[in-house]
Amino acid sequence: VQLQASGGGLMQAGGSLSLSCAASGRTSSNYDMGWFRQAPGKGREFVAAIRRSGGVTYYADSVKGRVTLSRDNAKNTMALQMNSLKPEDTAVYYCAATTTRIITSSLRTESAYAYWGQGTLVTVSS
Repeated sequence: VQLQASGGGLMQAGGSLSLSCAASGRTSSNYDMGWFRQAPGKGREFVAAIRRSGGVTYYADSVKGRVTLSRDNAKNTMALQMNSLKPEDTAVYYCAATTTRIITSSLRTESAYAYWGQGTLVTVSS
């Protein structure tokens, strides 16, 4: 599975942004997907995840209520809509995928994902 993240940029606080992740190499309905982010000087943290069917999503508390994750298995894409952006959302955002069927709690951990995109930088100014 190859993943390509896009959509990052420089945004004002309070604004909105949509990140996309395009997958290739395998039918997307065969894997769960997620987004992680890494702020300057910090470790990578979970943002959101979505099951392969597209019917179930999970969010980190830090973004819950401001972020919506969706996927289109017909197009092999995943989209992360971010609203009410905050300066603390500044980070490199990575999309990830796993073909292994894992429990819900594991979706929030980096080690559960075998495939990673290259990352896209989101900068939110105050």
